[in-house]
Amino acid sequence: MSTLFDRIKHSVMADLHDAMETKEKKNPIGLLNQYLRDSEKEAKKIEKLIERQYLLKEEFARELKETEFMADKRCKQAEIALEANELELHQIAIDEEAVYKTQALSLREAFNEASNQLEVLEKKHREMKMKLKDMQIKRLELMGRENVIKVTKKMNHILDDSVMGKSNRRFEETEKYIDHLEAKLNSGFNMSMFDSRISELEKGLKNKETSIK
Repeated sequence: MSTLFDRIKHSVMADLHDAMETKEKKNPIGLLNQYLRDSEKEAKKIEKLIERQYLLKEEFARELKETEFMADKRCKQAEIALEANELELHQIAIDEEAVYKTQALSLREAFNEASNQLEVLEKKHREMKMKLKDMQIKRLELMGRENVIKVTKKMNHILDDSVMGKSNRRFEETEKYIDHLEAKLNSGFNMSMFDSRISELEKGLKNKETSIK
């Protein structure tokens, strides 16, 4: 049962997300926000690629250092073998030295290329970040202008003669209604006082008649 509820919840959330995206896309500011979000995601991906390029450069440097070390080592070993008249060992050392030197040349070229590529990527990344920053500032400016337009529109609507006229008429109608209630209340009070006064007069007259008899 919980799985069913989870599926329903995810479905409702997905529909709500789609509805919000659809609503946002109708608004130019919303489109700009979406573009900036996508650009920021791409910027993060590029940052990871640059980090990878750093690692590759370091790997090339490490391999180059090790290969040059081995080439130098084989060179010294070839000299030792030659002095000892070990021609076979001398030839092996010479051959491996040549292999290491060839590898070192390839690695140096790869290292230089990786370094140059890294410089280009870093430059492009800086330019992209500056561009994103400019766009974020521009977005804030546009949002501010949009907000001013909305507020001004609402204020103009409230201050519109037709709207103010309706409000004034409602105040007048309410005031008349209150006046009517007050008049009705005062009239009822006066009638009550009138009846009370007549009743007192009537009692007074009856008392006089009784006393005369």
